Amino acid sequence: MSHIAWALLAYIVVQRLAELAYARRNTQRLLAAGAYEVGAAHYPFIVALHAGWIAALAAWLAWEPRAVAWSWAAVFVLAQAGRVWVIASLGRYWTTRVIVVPDAPLVARGPYRFVRHPNYVVVAVELFAVPMMMGAIAIAIAFTLLNAAMMVVRIRAENRALATRAGLSSAAAPTATSPPASRSATTRR
Repeated sequence: MSHIAWALLAYIVVQRLAELAYARRNTQRLLAAGAYEVGAAHYPFIVALHAGWIAALAAWLAWEPRAVAWSWAAVFVLAQAGRVWVIASLGRYWTTRVIVVPDAPLVARGPYRFVRHPNYVVVAVELFAVPMMMGAIAIAIAFTLLNAAMMVVRIRAENRALATRAGLSSAAAPTATSPPASRSATTRR
């Protein structure tokens, strides 16, 4: 059944490449319309984290092919539904970078009504569930922890951008523990 795991990994690679193309198109359009990027310095680390995760999974499958754990596959499918919901909610504003369009409306629909950073929840679930589905417990734990550290940096950058946009001082910037509020469509992935 390792062929199913390889097919899943191929799906993830194609999905990531399609998302990057969509995000790049949106980013270019938003920047051309007067938007600006914040937190660009950490972006290569996010890309490296995801590429490393895929490489680690490929190495695991080559070394230790196993049957797919279907309970974790169900978790992955739910995460994919969340991903679609996030992207549909942000539409042309969805990017993989922190892009701020000063006059864009704040997003308060979709998963943003309930969770401050829903795409990061989806990614965290996916980074854990896919390796668990393949029996790669160490990969699941390692990349979940690396992602959590990266998200501390990323979410701080986004919260500062939101605070600046809302006219708040940096001390009043939203935190990961503050209650959900309206979202800037342009500062969320």
